[in-house]
Amino acid sequence: MTQTEVERALAALGRGEFVLVYDSDRRERETDLVIPSEFVSFEAIRRMRQDGGGLICTTVPAPAWSRLGIPFLADLFHEGRERHPLLAELVPDDIPYDTKSAFAITINHRKTFTGITDRDRALTISNFAQMVREAIGSEGPDEELRRTFGQLFRAPGHVTLLNASDGLLSVRSGHTEMATALVQSAGLIPSATICEMMGDDGRALAKELAAGYARDNGLVFLEGAQVKEFWDSISGGAPANARARGTAGVIQNGR
Repeated sequence: MTQTEVERALAALGRGEFVLVYDSDRRERETDLVIPSEFVSFEAIRRMRQDGGGLICTTVPAPAWSRLGIPFLADLFHEGRERHPLLAELVPDDIPYDTKSAFAITINHRKTFTGITDRDRALTISNFAQMVREAIGSEGPDEELRRTFGQLFRAPGHVTLLNASDGLLSVRSGHTEMATALVQSAGLIPSATICEMMGDDGRALAKELAAGYARDNGLVFLEGAQVKEFWDSISGGAPANARARGTAGVIQNGR
């Protein structure tokens, strides 16, 4: 049953449809709307904003963020702590569900106006997906890729990037890794755009309500355990030989 549900999700993602992913009762206890970044339109951003309500973020697979040189935000904070001492006081060392943050930089496409409108964010995300494709498929020098990236995008912006762990779910079980693993397994550009679903009670949308939303809208609903089981079945569950990631000794959180 688990694999059948995941296969349904992969087929839906291949058609550019949303899939809902709930992480775990022992983690964030949140459901994210997930869509392949290459299929993001302004209608998709509007739906995430209206039906999700959380932070709209775009994932970056490790081969792409490594070649492009996209830094983890926690690393930037760590490196800037001497000039800005407050940053040293903000280490998130009291988060109960995670020890590593996927948060990276924020960007806008240079052809956007403010960058925050549905059309502007869709333009940024869909073009960033093509940048990911180039980064993982090009054999050119990294410096050339970074120049192209800088020609197309500026920072800070209104699209939050999330750097996925090298090895994905073999290393970390956040929505960043689950969403990236799913779109990669669907044979798509391995970048997903995700948004948490919020409830009317001021909390994350309850899992049962999120599953009901999926049923009412003909969408696939997955739990993190299903995604992890599928990933282990195709990857052997062994982490990749990842390069060192993040700043040693800095506890990080999120997504």
